[in-house]
Amino acid sequence: MRISTVTMFEQSLTSMNRQQGEFMKVGQQLAAGRRVVNPSDDPQAASRAVQVSQSMAVTQQYSDSRVSARNALSQEESVLDSVSDAIASAKTLIIHAANDSLSDADRDSIASELRGIYETVIGQANATDGNGRHLFGGYQDGSPPFFRDAAGNVDYVGDSQVRQQQVDASRRMPVSDNGITIFQSVHSSAGYVAEADAGNGGDVTFSGPNVVDESDPGFGQGYRIEFQVAGGATTYTVNGGAPQPYEDGAPIRAGGVSITLDGTPADGDGLTMDRAQDMNTDLFRTFEKALAVLSEPAGTDAEKAARDNTLSTVMREFDNSLDNVLTVRASVGARLNELDVVDAVAGNRQLNYTETLANLTGDLSQPSEFAAAVSEYTLRQVGLQAAQKAFVDIKGMTLFDRL
Repeated sequence: MRISTVTMFEQSLTSMNRQQGEFMKVGQQLAAGRRVVNPSDDPQAASRAVQVSQSMAVTQQYSDSRVSARNALSQEESVLDSVSDAIASAKTLIIHAANDSLSDADRDSIASELRGIYETVIGQANATDGNGRHLFGGYQDGSPPFFRDAAGNVDYVGDSQVRQQQVDASRRMPVSDNGITIFQSVHSSAGYVAEADAGNGGDVTFSGPNVVDESDPGFGQGYRIEFQVAGGATTYTVNGGAPQPYEDGAPIRAGGVSITLDGTPADGDGLTMDRAQDMNTDLFRTFEKALAVLSEPAGTDAEKAARDNTLSTVMREFDNSLDNVLTVRASVGARLNELDVVDAVAGNRQLNYTETLANLTGDLSQPSEFAAAVSEYTLRQVGLQAAQKAFVDIKGMTLFDRL
């Protein structure tokens, strides 16, 4: 059998090309740090590696989303902390203003300080984040959610919804609370609030109301107390019922709720006591009532009684508003804690993905794997050099060299 010179050259060239291809393949693996560089290296592993990489990318996106959610919730918590401090300061001023030894000028000074706190709360209610979005406007976060009209009343013009964000595959978390929830609501556990009629002519003041029996069939309802004075006798009715004799300083009980009245009522005077949810729940309205009564001098006994009753109502409303703000703040804290838990779970998931991907692609970061790859690289290099040497030797095998 004759073997032509062309055949020997082609076989030698094919061998060199094969050895060079293997050598370059191992070099690419070392440079990339993994054994599977191209899908052709291991089609099944490459396909699974793509899926794992996509899962890692999705997990990272959720991680970025949690960073944004954490920033928003942290800003809200900071604002709520300031609001709760402001309400606590307002309560301190109201307690001080209820001191009978103060003059009207003293109370006017307290009103000035209270107005400053009021303006601070309005500013906090219209607070924005680092991107200029208003925190408490719901989805309408492009403009201030609280607007003061010409009469000085503060109205909410934001959205009743709350902004939510997908922080994990199965968790869509609220990253803010709307202004109604924070500044115009009270917690469901808030008790009763009493408020005297604005036009009362007597000097009756109240303390309470206090819950004494939640099992009473009438508990949870609202009650209207009205006074009648006729023939020197003073009576009262509850929700238009039968008249009962009024006794100064004696508690009046209705539906498991007790309220104590002191003073002498005038004919037609009245007051209402009801669940806090059905009375004034607007924090701004509470500030306005307090400012109005502290700014006006009280000369008569009826005016002083009206001031004391208003301050008593305002104090109860401030208590309810503070409880509500603290409850919302606790909810924000719980969501921040949940983000930490989700972060920990996602971190473990990401580590599992990384380990799986390393196993699929043949990660060379381990010393043993790297040493094996270097050994193979050296072997392929020797093979290529041998093929090149063989080609040089075969090229020299010609009769023309003997002439």
